[in-house]
Amino acid sequence: MVKVAIVGYGRMGREFEAAAVSRGHAVVARIDVAGGGRGVARRLDPASVRRADVAFEFTAPAAAEANVIALLEAGVAVVCGTTGWGSSSRAVAAASRRARRGVVIAPNFSVGMTLFSRLVAEAAGRFLAAGGYDPFVLEAHHRGKIDAPSGTALALASAVAAAGPAKAEVVAGLPSGRVRPGAVHVASLRAGLEPGTHTVGFDGVHDVVTLCHRARDRGGLAIGAVLAAEWIVGRSGVHGFERVVAEGILGRSRE
Repeated sequence: MVKVAIVGYGRMGREFEAAAVSRGHAVVARIDVAGGGRGVARRLDPASVRRADVAFEFTAPAAAEANVIALLEAGVAVVCGTTGWGSSSRAVAAASRRARRGVVIAPNFSVGMTLFSRLVAEAAGRFLAAGGYDPFVLEAHHRGKIDAPSGTALALASAVAAAGPAKAEVVAGLPSGRVRPGAVHVASLRAGLEPGTHTVGFDGVHDVVTLCHRARDRGGLAIGAVLAAEWIVGRSGVHGFERVVAEGILGRSRE
């Protein structure tokens, strides 16, 4: 059993709680600056997370780095799904080393999306090597999502850009002029209750090939985050979810 703290007790925080409990773990702390009722602390401090082994951090870009560092300094491992901040932060890496606690940081904790990303990188290498195809990424989310493009869309675009013979430019949002041939354009849609759809395409003169990942709900993200929490306990350093999938899921399936 893993003792879990939840930092950011909104819709996603409640999904984390349900997923953690379903796998036999105990939620020992809930923290949200906006409150949220009985049993939800408003401040993140060492006392509020003293019983936790690992914390889910899912708040806002401006708060994420400070929250992750505070949790590590309190001796708590972290699974962070907040996007739109400097997740390659040197300060976070240094705090992890000092605390000897691990962090998993990812824009998306879906196992399906992680495997999809591998397929995208493989496809991009083939299409960009062939030439004559312009790559693009389209993503759609509910109207309440704070960042645009999504962190997942930007990660997919970066994977596509890196797969070609010469790393391509990533153009996010509305371009200021024409998009240069070979550049990866990332476009976003915000509407309704859409949990998340990401489409990666390769547009050529004679045909267009698209790969699509569509989330049915937030449950897949929550289960993936719980798998990351189970994996990170007892480890140190800063990791992506790809390693959790490779070692904790694919590695186990090969045993």
